[in-house]
Amino acid sequence: MRLKNAMKVEKLFDGVFRIDGKLATVNLVGGKKVYDEDLVTVDGIEYRTWNPYRSKLAAAIVNGMKRLAIKEGSKVLYLGAATGTTASHVSDIVGANGSVYAIEISERSMRDLLMVCESRENIFPILADARNVGKYADDTGTADVVYEDIASPDQAEILLRNADLLKGGGIAYVAIKSQSIDISKKPSEVFKEFLQKVSAGFDLAQSIEIEPFDRMHLFVVLKKKGASEKAGKL
Repeated sequence: MRLKNAMKVEKLFDGVFRIDGKLATVNLVGGKKVYDEDLVTVDGIEYRTWNPYRSKLAAAIVNGMKRLAIKEGSKVLYLGAATGTTASHVSDIVGANGSVYAIEISERSMRDLLMVCESRENIFPILADARNVGKYADDTGTADVVYEDIASPDQAEILLRNADLLKGGGIAYVAIKSQSIDISKKPSEVFKEFLQKVSAGFDLAQSIEIEPFDRMHLFVVLKKKGASEKAGKL
């Protein structure tokens, strides 16, 4: 653990900071790492550095995200939590009063995710296919935010299936994976088609290129439409 008491801490969003040029979150579990991040203590507060090469959410923040709806106390439905790298930082941000419902289909990834959850009581791991919303809807209830990072050709359809679990006006963060959706098309075409598919339920708030951290991905911020908006009464 590095002690940097004289270092300036810049707040970017609630729970997200920049320290010495590096993104960081306040460590919810003192003294414990999740992957290969650094632990840095400034003025008695321990932070975990957040690597944008390991997290698409971090990459989007570094590359100009304007608003982060994930904050202290938020309830987040995380589709495609994998081994828990980004989910652990979301766990830091929402804090002890928030919750992260981590949906993951891979049993191998789930084993690693469960190790992360042992010390992070605000992450609730669920081994499930995100297409089968009925398998976990009763457990998760309605979320403030949906985060989707799923490698699948039907990524847009999966988001729409889970839209009922997002409160009206809620925010969805999506890492669109062009090569997982259709390798035969240009990434720009895949991104356009994805946004067209989800436009019935969501408005695009911001799109963020996340190179050089990830290639052929587009990170988008979507706002769920209310009933009147879906009916065309804006």
